[in-house]
Amino acid sequence: MITKHPGWLLLGGLLLSGCSQEEPAQGFAGLGSQVEGFSQVRADTRLELPQDFGQHPDYRIEWWYITANLTDSEGEVLGLQWTLFRQTMAPGPERSGWTNQHLWLGHAGLTRQHQHYSAETYARGGIGQAGVDTSELKAWIDNWQLLSTTGDLSQFTLSAKGDNFSYTLALSTEADPVLQGDEGFSLKSEAGQASHYFSQPFYQAEGQVLIDNQTYAVTGQAWMDREWSSQPLAADQQGWDWFSMHLDSGDKLMLFRLRHADGAHYYSGTWISATGATQPLKPDQIRMTPGKSHAVAGRHLPIKWQLEIPHLGIELEAQAINPNAWMDTGIPYWEGPIHISGSHSGVGYLEMTGY
Repeated sequence: MITKHPGWLLLGGLLLSGCSQEEPAQGFAGLGSQVEGFSQVRADTRLELPQDFGQHPDYRIEWWYITANLTDSEGEVLGLQWTLFRQTMAPGPERSGWTNQHLWLGHAGLTRQHQHYSAETYARGGIGQAGVDTSELKAWIDNWQLLSTTGDLSQFTLSAKGDNFSYTLALSTEADPVLQGDEGFSLKSEAGQASHYFSQPFYQAEGQVLIDNQTYAVTGQAWMDREWSSQPLAADQQGWDWFSMHLDSGDKLMLFRLRHADGAHYYSGTWISATGATQPLKPDQIRMTPGKSHAVAGRHLPIKWQLEIPHLGIELEAQAINPNAWMDTGIPYWEGPIHISGSHSGVGYLEMTGY
């Protein structure tokens, strides 16, 4: 995820990967490239829910992103990821059939301590292979889907399938969604790049996963992120490190670091109390220090982090459950569950791109 990641649109990098090295910097995966003709994120835009679960075709990119921290009946920990991305190739009214300008990409992942699986699928808009239907709050690509069972954001079923794994989860909550940043306006740089961003970090999850033809019943917690933008990164931002955390106190925490070429990284986050009250965090209130590094897929990535918010008395250590949680997709990245200790204990998810 931007992830997200914070689930961020990795499809942009596939579309721009043919750019020569002599061309101006465009940020990680081309997400810092300037665009014309698309809607721009504005601070005075007020989000409307559940309507904003649906598509925003006037914006260049958007994503629907879910992670789940789960345990099976034997107490083994595992994590799931489900992401749907949409990229628009040209502004203007949506065209029908094969002339449609929307491209879709799905990513799914499943991670245990000694196993990691990933899957990727592509679709073209306009032919019914992928999309988002606001009449029933459904997002799908091929046979993967996220479907509301209540007509709002309180309950969903989630499913995906890859080689040697699949999963089906029921998600439910009575909590309201969370608007990230300033009422859903989430800055990504000092220069003003931003996204519209809301989350539902309070889902309870239960269902089944299938791994190598063996079925496991699972329960736990899930987090949904929903973002859209036309230029979410600055041109010199090389990637990001994004955390979502379910603390045992019932509180939630989202943090991200966008890495700049000159080392002047941009930080943001939100403290979310167990009651749903939010406290946006300013860049100078956040400390994210990478620790132990691990080699995977020819890269070295930090799989242990110190996370601090001094004015709230928060000092956390985040540790990857499986250091080899590498998403071997068209634009590869690291994505997997984490264990939290320190001033608070808990679980969460980490996404790292651009390494």
